[in-house]
Amino acid sequence: MYNEKAKDRTMKYLKEKRDKLTLNLPLGSKQRYKDHADRKGKSLTGLIIELIEKDIEKDKE
Repeated sequence: MYNEKAKDRTMKYLKEKRDKLTLNLPLGSKQRYKDHADRKGKSLTGLIIELIEKDIEKDKE
């Protein structure tokens, strides 16, 4: 069951282990991007990270 104690643990984990990035997108594009990620079987966050990592690796070559 998700209660306040579980919420507090989750928030602590996010604060200690994760960075947050906010994107400002053109109106209407978020759903298009999410749909694209879904078709690839990924979350939008996962797809963005994958694309950036691929670009970083490409630049190393």
